[in-house]
Amino acid sequence: MTAIIEKVIGHTAVLTMSNPPANTWTAHSLQLLKQKVSELNANKEIYALVLTGEGEKFFSAGADLKLFADGDKGNAATMAKHFGEAFEALSAFRGVSIAAINGYAMGGGLEVALACDIRIAEAHSVMALPEATVGLLPCAGGTQNLTALVGEGWAKRMILCGERVDADTALQLRLVEEVVAKGLALDTALTLAEKVANQSPSSVAVCKQLIQAGRVMPRTQALPVERELFVGLFDTKDQAEGVNAFLEKRQAKWTNS
Repeated sequence: MTAIIEKVIGHTAVLTMSNPPANTWTAHSLQLLKQKVSELNANKEIYALVLTGEGEKFFSAGADLKLFADGDKGNAATMAKHFGEAFEALSAFRGVSIAAINGYAMGGGLEVALACDIRIAEAHSVMALPEATVGLLPCAGGTQNLTALVGEGWAKRMILCGERVDADTALQLRLVEEVVAKGLALDTALTLAEKVANQSPSSVAVCKQLIQAGRVMPRTQALPVERELFVGLFDTKDQAEGVNAFLEKRQAKWTNS
């Protein structure tokens, strides 16, 4: 069984989580995600990544709790390591990552969406981090990424109180950026990903780096880095191509170099 199905459309890679019935994560699928992100980073023709779930009911239900039923701490540490490495690799993907949430996104299923740059949810989607309900905690970035998006209050409601949110509530909380009708998340994500191809991939990579640096870096430090990276773009072919294409009133031809 292929845990993650990969398809390339133009400059976009579509990764589909495929582990019926609920697209749960395993050690194998987490390692596979990390590997695929690494391969996409090395492929200069890929500018965006779209992640979705197979089927109509689940984006992903997170980890299979049977993995933790025996209380083995060694197994727990190994799985936590796999979750962290996979989702941090996704967060650090040099291009734009978009989660097309097409159903339930629970626990590690929501955490992988939180690791993406942008989230589009279908109207019937339900999102939650219910780990504390079963004596666990969201160890794949959930406590940090959810708080960064929705603030402490709602992060505490979802994590400490086990509150689930529907798509409309998620939009109000800025947990997702857009809500679409059932069956349209993937197409909407692909349309957005196509827009990324109009941008210089060299510029996108450093802009993303700067935006995410704001999570931990004081503005007084981030602003000089912003200027430094601006100047650094003049070492790229894409900078010269972008400016000259604009002046010559033609479409830029990016080389991601």
